[in-house]
Amino acid sequence: MSSQNTSFTSSAELSVEQRGPVLWLTITREERRNAMSHGVLAGMAQAIQAAQGERRIRAIVITGAGSKAFCAGADLQSANAFTTDYSEPHGHLAQLLRVAKASTIPLIARVNGACMAGGMGLMSMCDMAVAASHAIFGLPEVKVGVFPAQVLAVLQHLIPRRVLVEMCITGEPITSAQALQYGLVNHVDDDVDVKLQWLLDRLLDKSPAAIRRGLYTMKKIEAMSFEESMSFTESQIALFTLTEDAKEGQKAFQEKRKPVWTGQ
Repeated sequence: MSSQNTSFTSSAELSVEQRGPVLWLTITREERRNAMSHGVLAGMAQAIQAAQGERRIRAIVITGAGSKAFCAGADLQSANAFTTDYSEPHGHLAQLLRVAKASTIPLIARVNGACMAGGMGLMSMCDMAVAASHAIFGLPEVKVGVFPAQVLAVLQHLIPRRVLVEMCITGEPITSAQALQYGLVNHVDDDVDVKLQWLLDRLLDKSPAAIRRGLYTMKKIEAMSFEESMSFTESQIALFTLTEDAKEGQKAFQEKRKPVWTGQ
């Protein structure tokens, strides 16, 4: 698929900005602790989906404005905090989680502050996460009489079961140091942007084709049995070797030079 020169549209609640090969999605509701609105969720899903056809985009960063909150979850001040239409089986958060799951562009959460409730869903749907040292993580839904049901779909395999149960049924938050210890985030740093750029640099110089097809493979085999995953991956590996990037990578290795990727 060639680049479609997609133009990305921002809104008052969600900034969509392409910075070189990285697409930045920033929730701009700082006064509401970057709580999710239906517009934010729909806009984020639309941007991630549109980016799939744009080969120049190598990574997508998801974050919140300011330094206090990444995302505080659903906006409880809204009359329709969780749904706008009870007859509609597909909710906005669920649709966004589906789009993220299908993405073959790496999603990276830049956790710049409090990551709570539905915000844990946004962070967990990402392939990697970098957090500021002052960030906290929590599932406080039980405090308002609900439960982090949709969030569990993307969170349940990221952290130990005992920790997950405690977070869900007590509603009490954990620190960034604990999040790192439990494997919820990849890195924690006092300067989240320095660490994020460090991670992006380690990703952006690698084969675009290998990453794209690799993420597709990783996500497909996640729910497969061992034998199913073996059958799927033994044919996938053959397809990897047919790409221009694979031929260039091996040639560059033999010639002791840096590869020049076409992404094909």
